[in-house]
Amino acid sequence: MSGTRGKLLTIQQHIIERQKLHHPDASGEFSWLLSGITLATKVIADHVRRAGLHDVLGSADQINVQGEEVQKLDLIANETIMACLGYRGNVGIMVSEEDDKPTIIQELNGAAKYIVLFDPLDGSSNIDVNVSIGTIFSILHRVEGVDSSKVMDHILQPGYKQIAAGYVVYGSSTVMAYTTGDGVHMFTLDPSIGAYCLSHESVRMPETGKTYSVNEAYRSQFPQGIQEYLEWAKSEEAAYSLRYIGSLVADFHRTLLRGGVFLYPPTTKTPGGKLRLLYEANPMAMLAEQAGGAASDGKMRILDKVPTALHERTPLIIGSRSEVDRVLSYL
Repeated sequence: MSGTRGKLLTIQQHIIERQKLHHPDASGEFSWLLSGITLATKVIADHVRRAGLHDVLGSADQINVQGEEVQKLDLIANETIMACLGYRGNVGIMVSEEDDKPTIIQELNGAAKYIVLFDPLDGSSNIDVNVSIGTIFSILHRVEGVDSSKVMDHILQPGYKQIAAGYVVYGSSTVMAYTTGDGVHMFTLDPSIGAYCLSHESVRMPETGKTYSVNEAYRSQFPQGIQEYLEWAKSEEAAYSLRYIGSLVADFHRTLLRGGVFLYPPTTKTPGGKLRLLYEANPMAMLAEQAGGAASDGKMRILDKVPTALHERTPLIIGSRSEVDRVLSYL
């Protein structure tokens, strides 16, 4: 295991060690919160692994607030995260992609000082065809000096105020990547012991990469600059390769490890972009920057955007810093 020198290090042990190193006065509340997330994702991973054997595939015959068809596993993942975090005692508000309003667990106070935002099952349209899917999460601290009744003022914070972010990809193995602002660390779920074990510490995204990831079916609807970039990427001069899975978690996970760039530009039909700012773009942008990469909406840094709505959408260009800069040079 990279960075462990043969030592078996679970995610809980790793969190405690990092807290001792960087936050020696920490109370342990934050690690208690993260343990709730790891528990929830282990339950979700089990459902995903056995999806074809149980009645959890297919549509739930519902449309969520995003106007998207809800899958049965979407509901299971959402309910699981709500249940695992709801009793932690230090979570005041939870915001899910599947819900039109935030869920108030308890009043934001000295104890309940955290806000958790999440996409319970990213890429759920791929569930039935056994393509990698995932869970994305973002954690904010309540805003000091703001009345707890002003819920949206606590939630609508720019991404640079995140205190932690991460994702889990349910693929050939179940992998969690997270950051608390001191680098990106990656853990693989060992089913034999039921624990996430450290597999990559202080992950660094390659500075360059000859891979671009985008749904080119919408190319004619992209801004002219993006179309010109794609033309260059496919030229003999560049000779880039296209890799697109259609699941943000899976596409970002590959980009994080191998470099390159992922694009979800605006289109003529969705000029404001398609990905959600608070619980998709922001956490991925924090991870990218902590690994040495970059994330932009084409005009500004993702983490500097001030959200104005719970389910606000945004374009996203994310990946190796030099590759993101190259795309921006065409805009």
